[in-house]
Amino acid sequence: MWLPSEHEKYGVVLASFRGTGQHGLPLEIGDTVQILEKCEGWYRGFILKNPNVKGIFPSSYIHLKNAHIKNKGQFETVVPEEDPVITEMTSTLREWGTMWKQLYVRNEGDLFHRLWHVMNEVLDLRRQVLVGHLTQDRMRDVKQHITARLDWGNEQLGLDLVPRKEFSMVDPDEISVTELYKLMEQRHRRKEAPAPPTAHHLLVQVKSLVSYNLAEELQVCFSIYDSRDGRPLSERFFVRLNKHGVPKSPERAERQCTLFTDLGSGDLRKDVYIVAHIIRIGRMGAGEKKNVSSVQYRRPFGCAVICIADLLTADSRDDHNLKVYTCNTESEWYQIHDNIIRKTSSRYSLLGSSTGLSVSLQLLHGDMEHIRREYMALFTCGITITRKLGFSDVIMPGEMRNDLYITLEKGEFEKGGKSVARNVEVTIYVLDSDGQIIKGSLWEGSGEPGADSFQSIVLYHNNSPRWAEQVKLPLPVDTFRGSHVRFEFRHCSTKEKGEKKLFGFSFIPLMQEDGRTLPDGTHDLIVHKCEENTNLHDCSRYLKLLFSKGSSLPGNSQTAKSSKESFCITSYLCSTKLTQNGDMLDLLKWRTHPDRVGDSLSKLMEIDGSEIVKFLQDTLDSLFGILDENPQRFGLKVFDCLVHIINLLQDSKFQHFKPVMDTYIESHFAGALSYRDLIKVLKWYVDRIIDAERQQHIQQVLKATEYIFKYIIQSRRLYALATGGQSEDEFRCCMRELFMSLRFFLSQDGKAASPVTQTQAIFLKNFPAMYCELLKIFTVCEVAGFVRDTLGSLPITSQADCPLEAVKLQCIAKTVESQLYANHESRCILLPVVLHHLQVHLQEQRDLVMCAQVLSSVLSITMRDNTDPSSAEVVSAIVRSLLGVLLATILEVTNRPQPAGTAMRLQFQDVTGEFVACLLALLRQMTDRHYQQLLEGFTGKDALKDFLLQIFTVFRILIRPEMFPKDWTVMRLVTNNVIITTVLYLSDALRKNFLNEGFDYKVWDSYFYLSVIFINQPCLQLESFSPTKRKRIVEKYGDMRVMMGCEIFSMWQNLGQHKLNFIPAMIGPFLEVTLVPQQDLRNVMIPIFHDMMDWEQRRSGNFKQVEAKLIDKLDSLMSEGKGDETYRELFNSILLKKIERETWRESGVSLVATVTRLMERLLDYRDCMKVGEVDGKKIGCTVSLLNFYKTELNKEEMYIRYIHKLYDLHLKAQNYTEAAYTLLLYDELLEWSERPLREFLNYPMQTEWQRKEAMHLTIIQNFDRGKCWENGIILCRELADQYEAYYDYRNLSKMRIMEASLYDKIMGQQRLEPEFFRVGFYGKKFPFFLRNKEFVCRGHDYERLEAFQQRMLNEFPQAIAMQHVNQPDDTISQAEAQYLQIYAVSPIAEAQDVLQRDNVSDNIKSFYKVNHIWRFRYDRPFHKGTKDKENEFKSLWVERTTLTLVQSLPGISRWFEVEKREVMEVSPLENAIEVIENKNLQLRTLITQCQARQMHNINPLTMCLNGVIDAAVNGGLTRYQEAFFVKDYVASHPEDCEKIGRLRELMLEQAHILGYGLAVHEKFVPQDMRPLHKKLVDQFHLMKSSLGIQDCPAYLPFTNGSPRTYMGSMVNAVSPDGGRGVMRRGPSTLSYPAANRYSSSSLSSQASNEVSNITGQSESSDEVFNMQPSPSTSSLSSNHSASPNVSSSAPSSTRGSPLPSEKNKHSRESSCLSPRDRPCSAIYSNPLDPTQRILPHPMGDVMLPRSDPSLSAPDKGSPTQTLRSLSPVPIRTSPQKSSVPPFTPSPTECQSGGLVSNSPALSGSYSSGISSLSRCSMSDASGLEAPPPGELAPPSMLTASASGGSDELLRRDSKTPPPYSVYERTNPRRLVPLPHGLSVLPGVDPPALPPKPCQIRATKLDLDPRRAEQAPRPRPLPRKVSQL
Repeated sequence: MWLPSEHEKYGVVLASFRGTGQHGLPLEIGDTVQILEKCEGWYRGFILKNPNVKGIFPSSYIHLKNAHIKNKGQFETVVPEEDPVITEMTSTLREWGTMWKQLYVRNEGDLFHRLWHVMNEVLDLRRQVLVGHLTQDRMRDVKQHITARLDWGNEQLGLDLVPRKEFSMVDPDEISVTELYKLMEQRHRRKEAPAPPTAHHLLVQVKSLVSYNLAEELQVCFSIYDSRDGRPLSERFFVRLNKHGVPKSPERAERQCTLFTDLGSGDLRKDVYIVAHIIRIGRMGAGEKKNVSSVQYRRPFGCAVICIADLLTADSRDDHNLKVYTCNTESEWYQIHDNIIRKTSSRYSLLGSSTGLSVSLQLLHGDMEHIRREYMALFTCGITITRKLGFSDVIMPGEMRNDLYITLEKGEFEKGGKSVARNVEVTIYVLDSDGQIIKGSLWEGSGEPGADSFQSIVLYHNNSPRWAEQVKLPLPVDTFRGSHVRFEFRHCSTKEKGEKKLFGFSFIPLMQEDGRTLPDGTHDLIVHKCEENTNLHDCSRYLKLLFSKGSSLPGNSQTAKSSKESFCITSYLCSTKLTQNGDMLDLLKWRTHPDRVGDSLSKLMEIDGSEIVKFLQDTLDSLFGILDENPQRFGLKVFDCLVHIINLLQDSKFQHFKPVMDTYIESHFAGALSYRDLIKVLKWYVDRIIDAERQQHIQQVLKATEYIFKYIIQSRRLYALATGGQSEDEFRCCMRELFMSLRFFLSQDGKAASPVTQTQAIFLKNFPAMYCELLKIFTVCEVAGFVRDTLGSLPITSQADCPLEAVKLQCIAKTVESQLYANHESRCILLPVVLHHLQVHLQEQRDLVMCAQVLSSVLSITMRDNTDPSSAEVVSAIVRSLLGVLLATILEVTNRPQPAGTAMRLQFQDVTGEFVACLLALLRQMTDRHYQQLLEGFTGKDALKDFLLQIFTVFRILIRPEMFPKDWTVMRLVTNNVIITTVLYLSDALRKNFLNEGFDYKVWDSYFYLSVIFINQPCLQLESFSPTKRKRIVEKYGDMRVMMGCEIFSMWQNLGQHKLNFIPAMIGPFLEVTLVPQQDLRNVMIPIFHDMMDWEQRRSGNFKQVEAKLIDKLDSLMSEGKGDETYRELFNSILLKKIERETWRESGVSLVATVTRLMERLLDYRDCMKVGEVDGKKIGCTVSLLNFYKTELNKEEMYIRYIHKLYDLHLKAQNYTEAAYTLLLYDELLEWSERPLREFLNYPMQTEWQRKEAMHLTIIQNFDRGKCWENGIILCRELADQYEAYYDYRNLSKMRIMEASLYDKIMGQQRLEPEFFRVGFYGKKFPFFLRNKEFVCRGHDYERLEAFQQRMLNEFPQAIAMQHVNQPDDTISQAEAQYLQIYAVSPIAEAQDVLQRDNVSDNIKSFYKVNHIWRFRYDRPFHKGTKDKENEFKSLWVERTTLTLVQSLPGISRWFEVEKREVMEVSPLENAIEVIENKNLQLRTLITQCQARQMHNINPLTMCLNGVIDAAVNGGLTRYQEAFFVKDYVASHPEDCEKIGRLRELMLEQAHILGYGLAVHEKFVPQDMRPLHKKLVDQFHLMKSSLGIQDCPAYLPFTNGSPRTYMGSMVNAVSPDGGRGVMRRGPSTLSYPAANRYSSSSLSSQASNEVSNITGQSESSDEVFNMQPSPSTSSLSSNHSASPNVSSSAPSSTRGSPLPSEKNKHSRESSCLSPRDRPCSAIYSNPLDPTQRILPHPMGDVMLPRSDPSLSAPDKGSPTQTLRSLSPVPIRTSPQKSSVPPFTPSPTECQSGGLVSNSPALSGSYSSGISSLSRCSMSDASGLEAPPPGELAPPSMLTASASGGSDELLRRDSKTPPPYSVYERTNPRRLVPLPHGLSVLPGVDPPALPPKPCQIRATKLDLDPRRAEQAPRPRPLPRKVSQL
């Protein structure tokens, strides 16, 4: 039976549990679980990280832990009872674990490994804490280390800053907001700028002396030397090295390293050095033999230095190899280090290039306690400590030192009868009063134990030696009296005996007879002669002698002194017990000299402070003893001395002696009667402050008031204790009088710089320190009364620059922080005066920092005592006094200009954060009663309105991202919690006071604005947080966005008819709220849009404003990443459901549908833009969105913005042609006018003419880069017209040069012809703009089918490539997947007139083959009916698919959607006609090229001739005869008689072309290919005989350069002389296109033909038949070979599938081949009958109408000549112009002239791509000039119209505008003469010369034959372009 668990509530999983059984809960090791129920070894509960999933698990898998239960019951929560640091470590490590893996995925290896090490370190520390065996100090250190590591990791991973107090996380609800802010600020400051350490230490470790080979021991002496002052800063550290140059005792590390301590920051200068003196211990000379002497001396060896500043940059211990130098003469040894530092190289030299002292140096920072903790291993082994020479910067009271430092400076000695100077050695002894040597009293330095004696270095043959050696005498205090130091001088002989002979001595006592220690400084000692050691055994004999040349003791005959000889030493005492000052001794012994007490008190002021603090207690005892014995005489002097000593302790050097004085007052002070005199003297000074001329001494007195009061109170307590409380009234009366004097003194209102004001400030600084002392005698309320009256006596008004104001606030701050204010009784007394001063300062905006600190302390204390009944009154008082002024202060502070360069407003740079924390703390402590009192306290609605506006503005400031640092999430959440709570209280006031008649728009707008930015702030977007952080926030605060959203909805519903005031202003903000990805919030907020639509419908009958605002804001918001597919569906469903019952349902549904479609496109656009590289998907999506803004929304500004976005994408992808077309869309919106345009996007403020000019130049540049020079030429002409009109000949010249350069590039540079591919996107997973649509794409250069297909699959990696070309069914199009269908298609060129002309260069034709292409073709061969195995051509049909695009290629994109799809079937006969026509055209082209010597190689012609002749001989044409010339076929297909005749003619024509081709081939064939040519001739005869051609000459002459063709209806009706039956169809010519280019689909046949050409063998008929290519039926198959299921469609090796002939009515494509060698081709057309030729009629001048329709035509523009190219046939024109009446457009028509293109409206048959946004223009729709009145249209017009009718009609009805095309825009192409191949009938006028460019410069040519018969249609007036 399952029972609720009572004690088993929380546990950790010990082992993983799969939970495969029923209701089982899967567990992972380490998971924490909360247990709900238990039953027989099983628990039921959930994992804490996923509380929604509950289940059962075995109890044996769980380790139970103690936990605290909150909210016991159904919604109980469990908090583990463990150390908070452990809890934080556990949760943090889990969060790090997830992010750590992501670091590996993101390839952030460095942080990955560092974090891994830190995590392991934290785990180790966690184990130490859990074990619980650490001491308190060690536990503290471990926790500090843990929190430091956690903070580091959080900072590196971008996690939140954790507020902590004593290493534990702080619950923001349990402390005041001001305290929370201080904690956050302290941690932020510590993270940003750690406090620099004040103490530094130098760690030195000696390694060895490198390359040392003297085999003598060495002493290395280290010290820190100040080269600026020329003195050592530290003691010396000695290390002994053995004969090999390594430390003598390597096992004792403490002997090898030392720590130079207590270096100040001022010691780390560039002129402070580490100096190492190296002393050699051995023979006198370094090179002497061993047997010379066995005596060893200390001899100079070398010196090394290093600057201590060089170590500042080193973070770890670095090894240094110091160069060792030696002095050139030993007399310079004493200053060798100075010479090296000053680089006086003449006095020293390098000891050896390889000799160096190897040492390890490291600077350590921090106090000694910190160093001991951080480097515990150093102190464990007993490292040597080397002290600073003298006291440190701060003297500690417990520090005990008695060190006397003696330095051997120099000596002057006589030769002593020697011929050379002496080798002097000085030996030092310390002897006590009994003459005994004090053992171990001489220390050469740290690192060596004390010795009984010290021997100096020996300088060779030097009677004036200078040693500069220092020794330390650490003697006890009692040993100093009677002790002296003796210096013995010996001559060291260099003879074999090596004697050290005594020749003199000196001595000096350590203490003088009056008790003073040896004074510091230099002492010139007398050298007493003495040659016997025995004379020195009795020290009493020489102590009576003079020891110094300045002493005056009588001489003694036992020893003689030499006046010429001298010896100098320097002494320095560092003692905490001994003094060298006689005045101090006089004061301490004042009773022995009572007559000198006055002088001693006066001289105390002059004694050094270090001497006074040494004897602090004794000095104080002396002072109070003097005061007790003679107060009348010495009371004032003793008071002054006491003030001097107290102020001395204020010095930073002696501040640590304050506890010594405190201890003295509490334990040793015995002056029970002193309080009377102290009060009396203090009052005497205070009463004279105002009248005193000099305030310095009085100010010194007031600085010492804290300790004076301590002495007064302690004295009174001692007196009361001794007398039982006598004289209490007298004491209180004296104290009241003293405070009255103080209040009177403080009430004086002086000038800012007056001495009295400065004195007042000094007193206020020290006043709060008296509170604790007064509380020892007076009650809390009495002391509070004293303080209140004293602070209240301060002058109310003062100057802003007065120093008293700041000190006044400091005093108040200390008062608030004192023990006095902590008591609730005294708090009620003090609070009014505190609030009064704060209010005054805040109103005047003075001393804001201190005001913030005071107010913060007040609120923190109120928060801590919130259980006290008086705390509510305190909050009320603060609200009444400070809430309004606090809001005003925050507004003032936040509006201040910030310093330049600050990216964020950091709170510790100004006081904003302090005041914000105070405001939040105050609002959080306010209850319902406080809010009620606040709102009732306003006198009227205006005051309430001002308050609401003010607080709403402040709240908006608090929500700003820059208000707090990024990682202060805890502070932000507290802020938001306070804001939403306050807003809920204030919303009631808003409803009650500002609704209905009292409605105020400003207040409501401020409220809504605040609510919107509250919801949208980043710190509340829970979806962006980790699950752990999200759960933590929701559990503590809930989702505050939903709470605020519900409040917005509630307030909106209360508005009623006032809602109209917020439409459309609040649409954008509310839309931004609904885009927040929170389901509940969306459900609440989206219905507001329905409400807005309803009210707008009531007001204006529509909701255009709502629609416009929604559309405008959606683009900007969704581009910022807001919104998703779920939102689109929710928006659609909620609003449709809401409006289904409305009367305006239809228009509402339309609006919702429009907005939904816009969302679809915007979401697709945003998703596409996330991809890194520019691809077709990005471009296509941008085009889709651009067209949507243009066609459906008519949003001009958004349309232009996306034009430029698309332009940037094209540039990035190097699609320069498409970029130019894109920019043309904006160019078309501009006119050549002087209208000023504002700044927009990257365009400066300029005129419309300037912007259009710049646009033209940019477009021309892009056309040039895209090799689309023909389009660039048109724009050059437009610009040239403008320059010419403005007489800007300089730019006109440049433009003409640029135009000429484009012509040169056309003729001189090769252009690649791109492939075109049809792509189908099927399936619901594609973006909306691609879904279930088919496109034709223009491939990149050199891109073939496989490469294109792979590129598409890379762009859509989830797509599946379809393996067939059939149209997919619904199962594919509706599938939840992506399917791609790709195959190649062939372009159908529109400009057939250019392609048909013989003398047009191939470079020109290549452009028109693949540009301005609307239609594409794809052929698929198939057999219909029964397949004839003998002759398959009888049933071989072709399925021809023609795709028509919405816009021509190239355009603004590399792909466009297919608008119309036409499928038709080509019969076998028509197919045969097309195949032969294509092959004939190919032969003609190759023959002509060969004749014109355009072919560098004759192989293409050879291969083509071989293929045709070989196929014909082997039965190719015979198969056609068998299939179509038999009687059965003619009888069954009577309608094909004409086609059969046409096929017969083509076959005969091919024979004649072959004959002419063989003749040309014979002329140019190389010698090695003659056999092949002979074979071709022989086979050609066979072919003629098989076709029945007899007696026909092999080669016929060409007419006009082309072979004349004779055709007849009978096969054998041809005769050589052109006799009977020869039927001439007209001046047929050999018209040829450009050289055939084999497509990728025909490479296999091309290769086959090449092999045939080389080997001379022809293909078999079957092989030739199978060469008919077609696009692969599989989009994944290779495009280098035909699909195996495609059968032959032609009996020759020709490529391409034919177009059907329209019963001898040849279409506009009939005069040329297809532009590429593809499976499709055009039909070769018959020449037109001469009677059908069209005579053009020039149109008269037409005027360009401007925007004002009231102007007449001549006034609206300049005349331009219009000339149209009509058809590819010759045009007969007259040399003279014929005039026709000018065409006057209707008011709704507009013709563009000059540079303005003809851009119809949306309903037009073609467009520039801007549709309704572009300027409309009138142009000839058909491209033909109107015939004169009375004339009928020429028949060819009807023919052209009929041929292009179906396509044209469909395009006219199309709603999607065609693309912008420069070719359609203006194409003043030069008319060229007819080629020689086209004969002209007699009587027909020759073609006219082409008109001059100036006549056609502004002419717009429409070469689209589909529009040939369109009549001019009225077009709407152009829309005004907004000034962009």
